[in-house]
Amino acid sequence: VERGEKNGEKDVAYLIVCPVLMQLFCSSADLKAFERRLTEYVSCLQPATGRWRMILIVVSVCTATGAWNWLIDPDTQKVSFFSSLWNHPFFTISCVTLIGLFFAGIHKRVVAPSIIAARCRTVLAEYNMSCDDTGKLILKPRPHIQ
Repeated sequence: VERGEKNGEKDVAYLIVCPVLMQLFCSSADLKAFERRLTEYVSCLQPATGRWRMILIVVSVCTATGAWNWLIDPDTQKVSFFSSLWNHPFFTISCVTLIGLFFAGIHKRVVAPSIIAARCRTVLAEYNMSCDDTGKLILKPRPHIQ
């Protein structure tokens, strides 16, 4: 925009347009910084989430295998419940470990990135934005008020 034209009309336009453009530029930079930080945070959670998923899978398979062996044992029906658990330490230990992991919050740690993304989607919806599971921002079109 050229400055100093007749009667200061261009000066007024310049004073109105420049702050708007600066605000758009700054908000764009803020959005990019926010997106960068969100993707960084979600990607940092991925290795730990993968480890927790592997631990949960291994302990679940061990518990299922131990439960199968415990159920097909003919002595299980003949002895008391606690005696049968004592006779099958693999099942007992893996079952106690699985219960302990759930009390420790493994069910939250396994899905931590999706929890973060869902909470961000809830907040970003107020600003006509969303994000995917990796933390990339999705800009939605503005609603038209009629």
